[in-house]
Amino acid sequence: MIFAVAFRPMAVAALLALGAASGAQAQSLVQLFEAARGFDATYLAARSLYEANLAQADQARAGLLPQVGLGAGASWANRDSSNKLLDGTSNSQNVTLSASQPLYRPANKLANDQAILSKDIAQAQLVQAEQDLIVRAAQAYFDVLAAQDTLTFVRAQKTAVEQQLAAARRNFEVGTATVTDAREAQARFDLVIAQEIAAENDLRVKKLALDQLVGRSGVTPLPLATPVDLPPLEPATPQGWLDRAGDQHPAILSAQRNLDIARLETQRAEAGHKPTVDLVGQYQVARAPSGVQGIPGNVRNNNASVGVQFNMPLFAGYSIQNRVKQTLALEEKARADLDAARRTVDLRTRSAFLGLVSGQGQVKALEAAETSSQSALEANQLGYQVGVRINIDVLNAQSQLYQTKRDLAQARYNVLLGSLRLRQASGELTPADLQAVDALLAR
Repeated sequence: MIFAVAFRPMAVAALLALGAASGAQAQSLVQLFEAARGFDATYLAARSLYEANLAQADQARAGLLPQVGLGAGASWANRDSSNKLLDGTSNSQNVTLSASQPLYRPANKLANDQAILSKDIAQAQLVQAEQDLIVRAAQAYFDVLAAQDTLTFVRAQKTAVEQQLAAARRNFEVGTATVTDAREAQARFDLVIAQEIAAENDLRVKKLALDQLVGRSGVTPLPLATPVDLPPLEPATPQGWLDRAGDQHPAILSAQRNLDIARLETQRAEAGHKPTVDLVGQYQVARAPSGVQGIPGNVRNNNASVGVQFNMPLFAGYSIQNRVKQTLALEEKARADLDAARRTVDLRTRSAFLGLVSGQGQVKALEAAETSSQSALEANQLGYQVGVRINIDVLNAQSQLYQTKRDLAQARYNVLLGSLRLRQASGELTPADLQAVDALLAR
């Protein structure tokens, strides 16, 4: 009976509880994601790029607004002439204020329209960076939990094998078992020690990766609450997920805006044949020598002018025609990129959906296997006690049970991560989706 106590599910749950930190010290997935959003270099770089792209887009609006400039100049001259009356020095100064307002510049208007569309691309890129951070944070979070579970199960298996080793030695001493049982148990115990060392190192590495992602040290994620109740998959078809995203998927939206910008670029190239009209104005204050013999000193002049400036390109060496050919080719490329983006989204969404469905099936199968393995272990323990099973049968049953428990824990984490990846593939993953995962954590 001493064997059965060590392998009860409640005993394993107790070991898991001891291996995890208390709820007051541990952090949830939402908390660690928020920390990562303020520390992760990749995401911060994407956010800075987003702000830079917005500022770059606003620059195009300058082509529609007035341009004002202020200029000033000063000169000094020395005159040495054969006519001594003209010899001397003089200086002049001028200040000019000039302004222009585009009245008809189709290329500038199209450039501004392109800039407005580019803001949507910048926003889509930032959304994709945030979705990537959500998945990376969840991956690092579940990697730590999986490593913790592996170490817990290995230690539980070590305790069970140690008990089996002690029983084999006692039975050998009293003459009810052979030395083979003790040696088999000792070999299995040594193997579990090696597995424990590897599991401890793996846990340290996974914790280091999570600490680096969130910018904290000693991070302890909250474990899943028991019993684990994974949410159902809705919609239940891959097409349902594709329909929910549609053209608002960040990758598709970005490709669509690139196509719209390419079309406007073709119009800009064609606008090279069109005239431009500007409203121009200037006000100048100048002081210079009078230039009249017998009138000493400088004369101040104030000049003001307002007018309309018209420019019409006549021939530019076929550069405009070739530019149009180039933009038409780039427009076709953007159209092909849009088709490729839609196909990629379709493939990734369907693949993520099938992977999640497969993961849910694995969880159900492993849950049944866990129950069967527990029953098989108890039967082998009883058979060993009554002499119809040998020690290696019990040891194999132990290994099968704990391997199943490790696989089941990993499968559950894969399902939760797969649900986030499915939302990412369909383009609708947001930080709010982490709330559903947090609801499954122990508090």
